[in-house]
Amino acid sequence: MTWTQYLPPLLKGAQITVTISLASIALGAILAFAAGIARTSSNRILSGIAFVYIVLFRGTPLLVQLFWFYYALPLIGISFDPITTGIMTLSLLTGAFGAEVVRGALLSVPHTQLEAARALNFSKSYTLWHISMPQAVIEMMPAFGNLAIQNLKDTALVSLISIADLTFQAQSMRNITLDSATVYTLTLVGYFIIALCLMLVMRFIEKKLRRGPAFPRSAHS
Repeated sequence: MTWTQYLPPLLKGAQITVTISLASIALGAILAFAAGIARTSSNRILSGIAFVYIVLFRGTPLLVQLFWFYYALPLIGISFDPITTGIMTLSLLTGAFGAEVVRGALLSVPHTQLEAARALNFSKSYTLWHISMPQAVIEMMPAFGNLAIQNLKDTALVSLISIADLTFQAQSMRNITLDSATVYTLTLVGYFIIALCLMLVMRFIEKKLRRGPAFPRSAHS
């Protein structure tokens, strides 16, 4: 087989890889903001739940998490198809790491600004979303960019639960053709191209945010 004959199955696998990665990044970002905000909350129950979630998923291997959701969870009557399992597990892991990024960025907002907000009798929710968050999001972007790339690389493990992603397709073709050099070189190039596109998108978003106003208009303007 020539290298061009490897492209159709690899491209098919790449589509699944991109779908899983983008979906889990989006859901992971939502979880990251929810858990990160909860960790900074004065509500001990919310903060405690977020802490347990973060420690659990940051402290256990992704491969074990995948196997637990795919093989162990069905034993108690809860099961998901492979792609849903992959997206869910990657989302939970990305959210756990992202939550610490969110928490750190929120805590980096100068305390004097929070005191000024209290002096102006702004509510906690208004202070969070209109003063702290706009500044914190800009600081989060480089770390979120790194998490997005890590998420993409982690998708290679979903092939172990029978998802025909890029890695799965590469391994299947390698087993048939024994052409390891060509197959895995094309696979590396495929992941590199996807990662490059992802980096460009994240940097574009970061630049857009940095060009925006540092502070939102006041509620009374």
